[in-house]
Amino acid sequence: MKTYELKINGGVHKAEVEEDTPMLWVLRDALGLMGTKFGCGVGQCGACTIHLNGQAVRSCTLPVESVGNAEVTTIEGLAEEGELTPLQAAWCEHDVAQCGYCQAGQIMSAAALLKAHPHPEDSQIDEAMAGNFCRCATYARIREAIHTAAAR
Repeated sequence: MKTYELKINGGVHKAEVEEDTPMLWVLRDALGLMGTKFGCGVGQCGACTIHLNGQAVRSCTLPVESVGNAEVTTIEGLAEEGELTPLQAAWCEHDVAQCGYCQAGQIMSAAALLKAHPHPEDSQIDEAMAGNFCRCATYARIREAIHTAAAR
């Protein structure tokens, strides 16, 4: 076991875990940040998406030892001072979530997309969101919510 000081959501958090522990389990089990979800465990479904220095990454395949001094953002750290981001507000307006299980990962991927491309075209949205699966198939609403957030 090793103690890691991790920069998460603007603060420093200590976690005593094995070096190869995936960030997903560090966040959920060691730190109690339950917004990041377990889906497939092999980085294919996108439910566990977080940001590492602003880039969308799959936390289920990211060992804690590789994080170093990087800034980690989870769904809990997206809103500022309790206010929803324009993206999160658009998600609600377009009634994107049905079961809601994949939505944290979907929003984190969409937020990284909007940071890189503030006014994305449909093809950019489709490409950025291709690795996030939704069993409820709300893909059209996801695209519309991203466009709405971009317009703000």
